[in-house]
Amino acid sequence: MSATNSPAESPVLPWKLKINLTVVDFFSDAMRRSNGTINRRLVNFFEPKVPANNIPFKGVKTSDVTIDATRNLWFRLFTPTEAPSDVSLPVIVFFHGGGFSFLSADAKAYDFVCRRFARKFPAVVVSVNYRLSPEHRFPSHYDDGFDTLKFLDEAQTVSFGFPANADLSRCFFAGDSAGGNLAHHVAVRSGKADFKRVRVIGQISIQPFFGGEKLTESEIRLVNVPIVSLERTDWMWKVFLPEGENRDHEAVNVSGPKAVDIRGVKYPETMVVVGGFDPLKDRQREFYEWLKRCGKEAKLLEYPKSIHAFYLFPQLPESFLFIEEAMDFVRKVCDKVKN
Repeated sequence: MSATNSPAESPVLPWKLKINLTVVDFFSDAMRRSNGTINRRLVNFFEPKVPANNIPFKGVKTSDVTIDATRNLWFRLFTPTEAPSDVSLPVIVFFHGGGFSFLSADAKAYDFVCRRFARKFPAVVVSVNYRLSPEHRFPSHYDDGFDTLKFLDEAQTVSFGFPANADLSRCFFAGDSAGGNLAHHVAVRSGKADFKRVRVIGQISIQPFFGGEKLTESEIRLVNVPIVSLERTDWMWKVFLPEGENRDHEAVNVSGPKAVDIRGVKYPETMVVVGGFDPLKDRQREFYEWLKRCGKEAKLLEYPKSIHAFYLFPQLPESFLFIEEAMDFVRKVCDKVKN
């Protein structure tokens, strides 16, 4: 099997975006060290941040809420300001991507995305800032995600800036790449929990980051595409997993030989988003099929011309199509709960 992409197997992208993605790939490689550490000074210089802004901008205001300062666990709250006050708003708990090692809830790209979600759906968005690898390994990221759910369930959320019409009984998870992986595992944990107020009814799994020891056809064939490469993902899994574990660990290969049995677990209705030029696409399709085999409600949404993380780039038409599909998914799942 060829290790290079033919022209038909290469994404067609605007030239400015191609240049930007090349720069992103270069710096992400430069930040990672062969000894399993990250140059955080370079990361902090390269990753643009956006401060919270309680003054509405394009129909959304934001604030940062601290859960546990000792581990820097906090979330950015996105509140739509133009939605009717007498209409209950679903709450979307969002987990950012970055291979468990990069980015944050105040990263410019994710501030933009969560604003879109809050304004378009409309919904209250809770964007979780969880701990990162290699400084913190499995299961730190999942612990932070689940503890955020516990905080929402136990806290008087209005006192932390939540609008009175935020409806925690219509809660969704959403996450891209590593955030999609994190959302899945937090969904499994929350399905076993006894929450009083939080009810997770839906999940938007955007090109989730999964892996395994045996390479898939898409991982072998789709090389030299933006953002995702075997060398990068292998490094990320190594600094994420406990020492001595491999990519068939239950956190990585969720439908593999060590998979957690979720057949008896409450699990939210899920929309799995796949891009045709994402090397992880075979694993994402298998995730969808596995959910179906486990008796869970799941929908597969494919964008054949799209790269990994395509929805972060508004210049790509598929980005807007995805937002429309996600809006429709949230509305339909909420309608089921009403009925």
